[in-house]
Amino acid sequence: MRFEWFVARRYLRSPYRPAVLRLVTLFSVVGVAAGVATLVIALSMNTGFRETLQDRLLGVTAHVRLTRPGTGGIHYYEELAGKLGALSGVKSVTPAVYQPVLMSFAGDARGVVTKGVDPVREERSDEALRHVVAGKLDFSPDADGIEALIVGQQLAGEWKLSPGDYVTLISPQGRLTPFGLTPRTRRFRITGVFDSGFYDYDENWCFMTLAAAQNLSGAGDVVNVLEFRLLQPEHAEEIARMAEHVAGEGFVANTWMDENRALFRALRLEKLVTAVFIGLITFVAGLNILVVLSMTVTDKARDIAVLMSMGARREQMRTIFLWQGITIGATGTSIGLALGYLFSWVAGAYRLIPLDPQVYAVPYVPFHPSVIDGVWIAVVAMGIATAATILPARAASRLLPVEILRYE
Repeated sequence: MRFEWFVARRYLRSPYRPAVLRLVTLFSVVGVAAGVATLVIALSMNTGFRETLQDRLLGVTAHVRLTRPGTGGIHYYEELAGKLGALSGVKSVTPAVYQPVLMSFAGDARGVVTKGVDPVREERSDEALRHVVAGKLDFSPDADGIEALIVGQQLAGEWKLSPGDYVTLISPQGRLTPFGLTPRTRRFRITGVFDSGFYDYDENWCFMTLAAAQNLSGAGDVVNVLEFRLLQPEHAEEIARMAEHVAGEGFVANTWMDENRALFRALRLEKLVTAVFIGLITFVAGLNILVVLSMTVTDKARDIAVLMSMGARREQMRTIFLWQGITIGATGTSIGLALGYLFSWVAGAYRLIPLDPQVYAVPYVPFHPSVIDGVWIAVVAMGIATAATILPARAASRLLPVEILRYE
């Protein structure tokens, strides 16, 4: 065992140290552990929200959306979808018709967004339709020819809708009659209820067949969007530019990152602010380490003088106190990492903290601890602890044995 490490251990573990010195040392360890654990928990929560929201968004929304604004929609969409589906990195291209409508049921009315889809292709690409919690995924009309409608779980719960109920949809894109422009009205039969995991979608979205949506809008055999699913969603920007080039003039492509840029920018800013402000806890704990070592230097001045008079070098005395500070920081960091990751795993696995999905879009606080976050937290905590030892260690190495032992 090296001499410096041996002496540092004896100083830290000595039962003869003053009580106040032992107490401040304990507070230093607790402070570092609290700062590290809190930062691990906070960052794992931030990462959990970001990854959960991203995964759910990518599951129920398109990675790239190609539209042709100001032209009444996209004609020959099947031919164009086949051409765009051949692009590198594209998993599927599906046509869709979105339109806001007024839904009425049992005397109540509210606005919703309907999405007309090809059921076969949409089921393969949209995770919302894979989570039907009531009824079944059936878009076939009933015996009277009334088209099918799949609604979200939140909407069905609020209006007490169940499979087999009939609702009326009123499209604002009306038709011209001798009495003026009148809205288009269609009855639909509820055949299923889906649960996408997103409150906004479950509250406001409905699915119908592409033909039913086109009949409701009265636009004919036209769609207003082509939706891309990609093999690697992070390459959406590149593929969006390629799609615009292939589609030609007048087409505009938007990515899932463009549509949710404000949300993810806010989450990144929140992560930065969280790291800075909670990191101050670790900084304060570093000041405690400085106080501990300064008090130790004062308390052990006579011992330092004796060791130096017996041949100990100044570099060795400095190393002794560096080891003390590093040991306090390493102990607190290790405890903090263990507590932070343990709490994050338990809270994430058992969903200990519920949330209001109307506000946060998810029903519980997701925790996704990151190894990379743990590494840089440990590096910063140890850096603060090491920096706090420099002044006391230099002070110990500059003590003059003659001045201390003159009157002994």
